[in-house]
Amino acid sequence: MAKVIAWNLVTLDGYFEGTEKWDLSFHNEAWGEELDALSKEFGQRAQLLVFGRVTHDGMRAYWETAEDSEVARYMNALPKLVASRTLTGSDWNNTRVTADIAAEIAKLRAVPGKDILIFGSAELVDALLKEKQIDELMLAVAPLRLGAGTPFFKPSSELQKLDLLENRPLKNGTVILRYAPAN
Repeated sequence: MAKVIAWNLVTLDGYFEGTEKWDLSFHNEAWGEELDALSKEFGQRAQLLVFGRVTHDGMRAYWETAEDSEVARYMNALPKLVASRTLTGSDWNNTRVTADIAAEIAKLRAVPGKDILIFGSAELVDALLKEKQIDELMLAVAPLRLGAGTPFFKPSSELQKLDLLENRPLKNGTVILRYAPAN
């Protein structure tokens, strides 16, 4: 069975971007050789990358023009699935769009294969957590308080328990946390 893993880099106070769309400047505080190695590992372990529409637009704009690197090559080459009710297609290499992401993910999870990775896409992650279509949350928590921005986790009236799978501190103080949604 393929595993769906949601990955994001967040601040200690829970933001995944600053007050402006795509303000990811805090990533520089967390980045280092260990996160660089992890980002390269993602390309080896993924069969599919999944994005919400807003993340798709930003990732496509960045990676299609990025300097050639191992990460740029897999970001452009791997199959991609975009959740959108407004897009009908994408001209980003190897990308398809669906309006029913939960059903698509459920089908993909039922088949053995490599990991399905969701990058960014806070609203998509929220929706898929509610649909019980995420096997693991993997967060890199940067050792800083941003104070304002877009929170990764959306407000909810329901308690959702998560089981800790791993906590791995990095040399620069960033901590990788891996959680599985509890049954």
